Amino acid sequence: MPLGLARYLCQTRNMTPSAAQKVFADRVSRIEISATMAVTAEAARLRSQGVSLVDYGAGEPHFATPRHIKDAAIAAIEANFTRYTAVSGIPEVRKAVVDRHAADFGSSYTPEEAIFTTGGKLALFQAVQVLVDHGDEVVLPVPYWVSFKDIIQYAGGKPVYLQTDEGENFRVTAAAIERLLTPRTKAIILNSPSNPSGAVIAPADLEKIVRMAHARGIYLLLDECYAYLQYTGASISGGSFTDCKEHLVILGSLSKTYAMTGWRAGFALAPKPIIQAMSKLQSQNTSSTAAIVQKASIAALTGSQDCVAEMRNDYLSLRDQILAGLKEIPGLTCTTPEGAFYVYPNVSSFLGKGKIGTAAELATRLLHEANVVVVPGEAFGTAEHVRLSYAVSHADVTEGIRRMRTFFAKLS
Repeated sequence: MPLGLARYLCQTRNMTPSAAQKVFADRVSRIEISATMAVTAEAARLRSQGVSLVDYGAGEPHFATPRHIKDAAIAAIEANFTRYTAVSGIPEVRKAVVDRHAADFGSSYTPEEAIFTTGGKLALFQAVQVLVDHGDEVVLPVPYWVSFKDIIQYAGGKPVYLQTDEGENFRVTAAAIERLLTPRTKAIILNSPSNPSGAVIAPADLEKIVRMAHARGIYLLLDECYAYLQYTGASISGGSFTDCKEHLVILGSLSKTYAMTGWRAGFALAPKPIIQAMSKLQSQNTSSTAAIVQKASIAALTGSQDCVAEMRNDYLSLRDQILAGLKEIPGLTCTTPEGAFYVYPNVSSFLGKGKIGTAAELATRLLHEANVVVVPGEAFGTAEHVRLSYAVSHADVTEGIRRMRTFFAKLS
C-alpha cells in the first residue's frame, strides 16, 4: 500500500500503520493491475506530452466499427430503447448469439443457454467465479492472456501452468494437459487463437481435449475471442462437439470480430445451470449490458459478415508484413502466428550479459528511447518475449520496424 494512503487511513480511522495494511480484503492482494492497461496508460501519458509513438501495445482493431452496427445503435437511441433490460440480455440478442455460433461452428445452444455480458472479460470472470472455489486447480497453458491468472486467483483457485514449447509453435495437446490433472482439477482454460502468441489449437487436438475433459467431468472454458481471426483454414469451436456441451463454457466477444472494443459486448454459452449462476452474479454487479449495445450487437451478428472477412484479410497482410520486418532484425526470432493479431518475438539474445536484464526493462527502453509500445512477456508468463499487436496501419508497421531495427542495432 502506498505510504500516503496508509497514513490517511490511520488518521481518519485512528489506526496504527500495521492495522491500516489490513483494510483491503485478501482477494485484492491476489491480483495485479492488467499489464496491457498499464502499458496503455503510460503510452497515453507520453502521447499527451506530444511524443509520437508507434503503438503495438493494446490489442485493439484499427478499424472503425462498421456503419450498419453504428446505425443500429443510433436507431435504438432515437427509439428511446435506453432502459434496463433483462440481466442476461434481451431475448433477441441471445438468439442472435446462438444462431450466429450455430451457423458458423455447428454448435447447439438455446437462448436460455446464453448470457450477454459487458465485454468478454466479464463473461470469463463470472464463469470462473461460479465454477472455481478455494483450492480448486485450473490448468492454464503458458503463455497465457494477462487476466487468466489473476481471475483464477481472485476466485481462490490455483493456476496449474502448462509450459508449451516455442519450437512447436506453443502447441497445446490433450496428452500434455492430462499429465497435469489431479483430483483437485476443476477446470481448464484455453484461448485459441492465442493472445499473446497467435497459436491455434489444431482441430484434432481440440477435439481430444474437449472429449477428455468431458469424460473426466472437468469444465473446459474456451476463450474464443479471436475465433474469427484464424489463418490456417476453417475456424473451429469447441462448441462443435455438441455431445460434450455439459462440461463446456464458450466465452466470446464482439470486440475483435466487429471492431467493437469500446462497446463492451461479450457473451457466454454454457449449460443452463451455469448460465443461471452467472446471471445471478451479474445481477449483483453490472446488471444488464447497455440496451443500445445489445441492439448494435444484434445488427453485428445478424447482418452481413463481409466486414469480418475484410478485416481478417487485412490482418493477414499485416501479419506477413510485420514478420518480414522482424526477420530483418538480427537477434530476434519469432514463431508464425496462426490467428489473432499478435506476434510474440523472442528477445532473449538481448537480455543479460551486461545489456538489458529483463523483457520488462527492454519494453521500457523501447518505449522511451525508440517510442515503440510493446508489452513485456512477463505479463504472459514468459521471461524472454515481448508482444506486439499488429492491429495498426501498414504505415505504422513500417515505421515501428524501422525504429526497432535502429534500437536493437545499438544493443548489438
